[in-house]
Amino acid sequence: MRKKLLSRQAIIIYIVIGILSIWYFSSSEVKGDSEVLLSKAIRSDFEIAVVTTGEVRAKNQTDIDAPGPEMREAGLWNGTKIQDLVPEGTVVKAGDFVASLDKSALMTKLQEVSLEYDKKESELKQARLDTAITLRDARDELLNLKSAVTEARLEVEQSAFEAPAIQRQKELALEKAQRNLEQKTTNYSTKVEQSATKVAIIYADLQKAENGLNRVSSLMQKMEIKAPEDGMVIYVKNWNGKKKGVGSNVSPWESAVATLPDLREMQVLTYVNEVDIRKVKEGQAVKITLDAEPDKKLEGVVTQVANIGEQRPNQDSKVFEVVIDVLTQDSTLRPSMTTSNRIIIEKYKDVVSVPLEAINAEKKVSYAWVKDGGKLIKQEVKIAALNDMSALIYAGLKAEDEVYLSLPPDTIGEELVLADSSITMPKPFVNSEERKRLDAYIEKQKAEARKDRESYGMGGVTIIME
Repeated sequence: MRKKLLSRQAIIIYIVIGILSIWYFSSSEVKGDSEVLLSKAIRSDFEIAVVTTGEVRAKNQTDIDAPGPEMREAGLWNGTKIQDLVPEGTVVKAGDFVASLDKSALMTKLQEVSLEYDKKESELKQARLDTAITLRDARDELLNLKSAVTEARLEVEQSAFEAPAIQRQKELALEKAQRNLEQKTTNYSTKVEQSATKVAIIYADLQKAENGLNRVSSLMQKMEIKAPEDGMVIYVKNWNGKKKGVGSNVSPWESAVATLPDLREMQVLTYVNEVDIRKVKEGQAVKITLDAEPDKKLEGVVTQVANIGEQRPNQDSKVFEVVIDVLTQDSTLRPSMTTSNRIIIEKYKDVVSVPLEAINAEKKVSYAWVKDGGKLIKQEVKIAALNDMSALIYAGLKAEDEVYLSLPPDTIGEELVLADSSITMPKPFVNSEERKRLDAYIEKQKAEARKDRESYGMGGVTIIME
């Protein structure tokens, strides 16, 4: 009885396993069929573009600088920190307060130069006193020597009736007194020059110390920074891309604290990776979208493309800086707004395209699997261009053809159907009016740049010919 029960349980288990196996394989076949995706070739405009993110900035701006040259002259080589700064976006008038700098390092420097000045002033007083005493003693000695010469001369005159030996002795005494007077007179002149030189050296040191004291005192007054003109305060960025703020260091060589941008002309600064940079050229049209207002569309043009790549923070590969001038006038644009930029490389009008997933390759031949009713066709396609999503097909497909986006079933043995080789590749569409406008803008920018360089080469001096 027990053996019969076990055999019945085994039969039931086998039946369940069989049912599950049939269900699994049948569901797998259904699933495989459902994964075959189709799409249609469409006829429309085709665009090749490089898409980047960027940041708005003013084309022209006035820097609000800390007194960098004065800090160098005062010996503040490490700079100082920003102690106070108005909020970014504050609208200021010329002369309004913008920032104040930490004076603690300057106060220490002021004490040093003050002590140096007092020291040199004391040295000058001491030198003048020493000179006065030394020269007074030398003058007294000269007076005594002059008296000795006069006495020796009188003795020579009085010895006229003395013996010749005595007369000669008196004459020698006179000559000796005269030589002493001449030597002391020469020595006095030398002492006067030495004393004057000593005093002059110390006086020069005093002037140097005084200049240093004046520089530090003047710098102390400039540690409160005012706006040079009217405008909106925008913070500047450090080398690492972070904006300067309270506590940031201001060095004598990078003294900008903030800027006053000219909001009438704006640019977008963006970076293009090294794979796409070869496609980007000066004069290309750009479609700009603000992240804050996605519905707002702005027109731009590429005006600068860097020749040398750079390594940006948080990026693995090198990127190239690209500057885009915003052509659309918009009063709401503000520096530091983030943008999405579509740099137009080429446009094609009224062409056929399919998704990239529909394109296959075999022995340097591109083809697509086409569904023609109940038939499957392995169709060669001629590709004119590619963008991020689609391929432009100029031979082999027509609009509304159904193509497979994944490998269809039963493809073994299908022969390749060749495309019409007589069809010529389409040429990119050029809007002559837009091209003329963009070229004129670029030429105008180049002319202004040449004018600025010529002005700079002449030292910024304007010569008026009469």
